[in-house]
Amino acid sequence: MKYKLLVIDVDGTLLNDQKQITPHTKSAILKAQQMGVHIVLASGRPTGGILPLAKELELNNYGGYVISYNGAQIIEMQTGNLLFEKRINPELIPYLDKKAKKNGFTIFTYLENSLITDCADDPYVQQEANLNNMHIRQVSNFPNAIDFEPCKCILASDNEKELVGLENHWKKKLAGVADVFRSEDYFLEVVPPTVDKGNTLALLMEMLKLTREEVIAIGDGITDVPILQLAGLGVAMGNARDSVKVCASATTLTNEQDGVAVAIEKAILSAIRPAEVPLDQLNARGKHALMGNLGIQYTYASEDRVEATMPVDERTRQPFGILHGGATLALAETVAGLGSMLIVQPDEIVVGMQVSGNHISSAHEGDTVRAVATIFHKGRSSHVWNVDVFTSTDRLVSSIRVVNSVMKKR
Repeated sequence: MKYKLLVIDVDGTLLNDQKQITPHTKSAILKAQQMGVHIVLASGRPTGGILPLAKELELNNYGGYVISYNGAQIIEMQTGNLLFEKRINPELIPYLDKKAKKNGFTIFTYLENSLITDCADDPYVQQEANLNNMHIRQVSNFPNAIDFEPCKCILASDNEKELVGLENHWKKKLAGVADVFRSEDYFLEVVPPTVDKGNTLALLMEMLKLTREEVIAIGDGITDVPILQLAGLGVAMGNARDSVKVCASATTLTNEQDGVAVAIEKAILSAIRPAEVPLDQLNARGKHALMGNLGIQYTYASEDRVEATMPVDERTRQPFGILHGGATLALAETVAGLGSMLIVQPDEIVVGMQVSGNHISSAHEGDTVRAVATIFHKGRSSHVWNVDVFTSTDRLVSSIRVVNSVMKKR
């Protein structure tokens, strides 16, 4: 499979204009994850404003990541670990506040699940708090209240001309101290130096040992341009400005037309899921069989390769909360069995003859494992399959050999 990482902007990309993930988009993202593609949600939102979306998409089960504050943080969803963080020197806050007051701008920042400001009634503050489901903390003296290192500060105003003027001034004056940019016509953001989505994505790619050719990025805004240019395939949304579209390798439909889903289907799902194998029907038929009872779902099938996922939960774990070896072997026999059925003649059937495996590491409750079966020997009377089972972070759990016997129907 060519692509291993899919980076998706949130507002204007993942979400429609009602700030919702449509069923079509959610389904496409889940299918991509089941294929082993890891998802990154990259946004200017604070971490707390992205986590509910990440959990809705099950990034915690499939080894996904969150890039928040426009690149100031990386969160590993499966563990909750903070992999990277960069913050603003709080000594800069009094200066930012002085300039904001002089120009009549509102200034605010974030701390955990709170938005801190001395202008709680500002409509842009209220809009931002509602968007991220945050509590507004009204303070009387903004610089004195910021006794921590913020990930970013935002100045808000309807006076776009004045915001542009201050942006140009600060790009020179604050060079090397902080970076500034307008994320919206009414927002001027101040972030730590060298922080943007592209630089942080490059850092994550280095951690994961991925090349550009293994990454897709989808976005709609100016702040998405660095990831669109860094990724091997950069896809601009149909609702993006022309200045963003020219920086991308391709354009998809708008966020109101499930543009993310369409891009995933074209770049990922169509390439790795042959249409002639009715996986949806096979999964539905197996719902009340062993594979359904274990939560096994076929995700890819061809004549020499079959993949499926299985959750590590109360059905498949042993008493200590880790994946049961018997469930792992059942998963292996399931994918190898389908593989053999795809290549036998219409008058032939397949039965399992032998299965043996080595359990190399463990998968813990809450994870979703992925089995990849590849044909090793295809004879007239028997098939031999190698089945590797991986965690959602691509750690090898088990390596299994399955031998199937090919028999004539009676």
